[in-house]
Amino acid sequence: MRKITDKLRRINPFARKNDGPLPRPLPGDPSLRVVKVFVEGYEDVAFWRGVFDCFSNPYLYFEISVPTRKDLPKGKKVLMSMIPESSERMLLCVDSDFDFLFNGATEQSRLIRDSRYMFHTYTYATENYLCYAPSLHNVCVKATKNDTRIFDFVKFMHEYSCTIYPLFLWYAYSAQLATENVFPLIDFKWLRRNVSKRENLLRQRNPRMIEPMKEFEVQLRGRGLTPENAYLFMHGHTLMDNVVLIMLNTVCEKLRAMSIAKITASKKQGVALKNEMSNYTNSLRSIRDVLLDNENYTKSPLYKRLERDIERYIARTIWNMKRNGEIRDTSMIGIIHKLRTGQQ
Repeated sequence: MRKITDKLRRINPFARKNDGPLPRPLPGDPSLRVVKVFVEGYEDVAFWRGVFDCFSNPYLYFEISVPTRKDLPKGKKVLMSMIPESSERMLLCVDSDFDFLFNGATEQSRLIRDSRYMFHTYTYATENYLCYAPSLHNVCVKATKNDTRIFDFVKFMHEYSCTIYPLFLWYAYSAQLATENVFPLIDFKWLRRNVSKRENLLRQRNPRMIEPMKEFEVQLRGRGLTPENAYLFMHGHTLMDNVVLIMLNTVCEKLRAMSIAKITASKKQGVALKNEMSNYTNSLRSIRDVLLDNENYTKSPLYKRLERDIERYIARTIWNMKRNGEIRDTSMIGIIHKLRTGQQ
């Protein structure tokens, strides 16, 4: 075994200590146009890589990274400042925050709406997709290796969204007015027993906001917000850390206990039982890590909207490439066939 390990180390150049220059990127396919895709931060690279992987085609290659300026800037404001530079060859991808819901009511939401080469999540952030209710059972299965359904995540998130919906409207409206001191995020506890009390207090303190908020709610519903899906539009980290991970930890603890009970109740004894238990515990994964790797949100209606935006960009770009002579040996029918089949 040691000889095999030593041989692998000799073959793999990265297994040896090397104080020399860093490795260079592998050369790309010269037949593909490289499209730079800049995202807000390192934690967003994997999400957007997964998004654009679904659009692999014979004409474009998407390269995902944070902005490449020497001062290493990151964040949404940096990408907003890069809008004038964006093009078919340089795309910008951001969290929507409330900008999709605001739909031009603020300067930033207007810029994002009107920017031809900027894509946004539609949900508040990428974390909201990771917490997509129909995908959470699979997260439990991957973390615990137990496929038993003991909790209805879809029903819970439906009821949770309906519960926090009134306070969500207050928070979103105060954000649009740039007066988040009316209802700051730190006060957003999302607890059922506090919602009615907190809403009544907000009404008493801000009576002039009540009528405008009714019109605001109508506008948000026109953008796709409902009481049942409000969790997709709330602050992503708050949702993930204060709601979903707590719920997942509780459910996964029960699923692990069920699996362990099944093993201990088996006929195996002694070393065999110990080995079986060791095999199971070694197969377990961190719940947070599994959630961060979750990609089972692609059936979300909001994600479908993002896909359609990218499809339109690709169709428009390839059409321009054909018109400008970059694609010479294929008719438009041939191009469409290649796109559908993924043929190189």
